[in-house]
Amino acid sequence: MSDSCFLQALDQRRSVPSLQLAEPGPDDATVLAMLAAAVRVPDHGKLVPFRVLRLRGDARHALGDYLARRSRERAPDASPAAVEKDRQRFSHAPLVLTVVARLQDNPKVPEQEQLLTAGCVCFALLQAAQGFGFAAQWLTAWMAYDEGVARHLGLAANERIVGFIHVGTPRMRAPERARPDPASLLQDWQP
Repeated sequence: MSDSCFLQALDQRRSVPSLQLAEPGPDDATVLAMLAAAVRVPDHGKLVPFRVLRLRGDARHALGDYLARRSRERAPDASPAAVEKDRQRFSHAPLVLTVVARLQDNPKVPEQEQLLTAGCVCFALLQAAQGFGFAAQWLTAWMAYDEGVARHLGLAANERIVGFIHVGTPRMRAPERARPDPASLLQDWQP
């Protein structure tokens, strides 16, 4: 790939709302190819401090049913609309890849670096999905940080959800949004 093609692909990345993602989703071979691209992220110490849970088909709806129950446990006065929103969160995109950070005790690789590696996996999956002609959105919300959800998904005590990557065929073209001016973000440090 020429440099201009690579930069063009980066410049064209957009998040498509999960509500706008539909069938078809990537097949098994494409998911594995996406993961093959995603494992190329920086990984100090070669710890591989991440894993990925695939949610598809009825598993998405089963998780939604659990989220509705958990939502009521967390907020008994939640409106029916809020509970239903939680139930439907994973029902739109045909595939949701849950990136899980596996935090390890390592004197040379702080937990923060391991979390950043797992976050890079999320971004690489977004790029890979787009590269294969799909659209994607990286989401978290309360369920990414809830201990009950972590237990329900079978996470170990040292694991954290970093993101839910919703992947599918876009029903709409994602509009460009305002981006920060790169020149305003760059600063030269002076001793």
